[in-house]
Amino acid sequence: MITTTTRQHTLRAHLPGRHTALAASSVEHQAMLASRLTARDKWLLALLHEHRVLTISQIQDAAFPSDRSARQRLRELYLWRAVSRFQPFRQIGSAGMHYVLGPAGAAVLAAEHGLEVKELGYRHDRAMGIAHNQRLAHTIGVNNFFTSLIARTRYARASTGEALAAWWSESRCARHFGDLVIPDGYGRWRAGRDKTLREVEWFLEFDTGTESLTKVGRKLHGYARLAESTGIATPVLVWLPTTRREAGARTALARVHAGLDDPAAVPVATAAADLLDPAVPHPSPAEAMWLPLTSAPANHAGPRYRLADLPAAWPGLAPPPADPASPAAGEHDVDATAAASPYRLPPPSSVPPPATPNRRRSRR
Repeated sequence: MITTTTRQHTLRAHLPGRHTALAASSVEHQAMLASRLTARDKWLLALLHEHRVLTISQIQDAAFPSDRSARQRLRELYLWRAVSRFQPFRQIGSAGMHYVLGPAGAAVLAAEHGLEVKELGYRHDRAMGIAHNQRLAHTIGVNNFFTSLIARTRYARASTGEALAAWWSESRCARHFGDLVIPDGYGRWRAGRDKTLREVEWFLEFDTGTESLTKVGRKLHGYARLAESTGIATPVLVWLPTTRREAGARTALARVHAGLDDPAAVPVATAAADLLDPAVPHPSPAEAMWLPLTSAPANHAGPRYRLADLPAAWPGLAPPPADPASPAAGEHDVDATAAASPYRLPPPSSVPPPATPNRRRSRR
């Protein structure tokens, strides 16, 4: 009857609330997570611990087939306190959700490796502190570089054999090489199969356009000391926002590179973000956009290489070791500050586990 209207809220089921911090640390909650977290979920938790923060689009590129499936699963992980999230402020429009490791997720990672959460070096307030860190945009940019390569791995591996074999964060690089240089990341790319297999590893310098070009060039001195200390030449890839910025950076880099004692020990290549072709499915730095730096004038017009073909630009470059978990620069001794870090987990795989099939209910 029109006089006895049913209220809309009575027709809706109860919406699940988020677990409290106390409940998320309980034994019962951990037992519940044991039956619900998939291999892909745990891989994502390890990725968040290693790389601090990932956006919703980066997580989708790395592990999910669609935006809808990513949002649904991340909502569940958020309600279980496996992940936490925040939304940075923007003057115009709104930013997407940014995700960090949550307290329940940290407890799962620690338990998997036989550690206490404090031994993991995790604190929830520190994890959320990236929301106010001045390097948030830089961290997001570095992670976007590598997650685009993971997306290309997922969709092109069957046809081309391309794959991101390793990805180290800035924190992990600092532990191994921090007394000489701190790269923004370390990666290894693989293409081809069997006899045509090609691999290249590199240290990444991600430029957002805020540093002076002179400072960008001076970083090569640290890589030269690292190469001298280890006896191994590892390419340095410099990613810049525009081709105009790239031209200026190449001038600064060429000036410093030519003055090194052994320039061949520090192979350098540059690329610019505006060279990415938006018409290509899953555009990534694996495309033909890398310009090696030589002792030639900075305005020398040379061919741009695909990421997998870069070793051809440096004929004397030794191939990387067979184990992608260990960079060519080796287990370099670090200073006492870095060595005291509680960061003990191995780097997560660069390729996510396959999604768990939907469960079928048994018929009675």
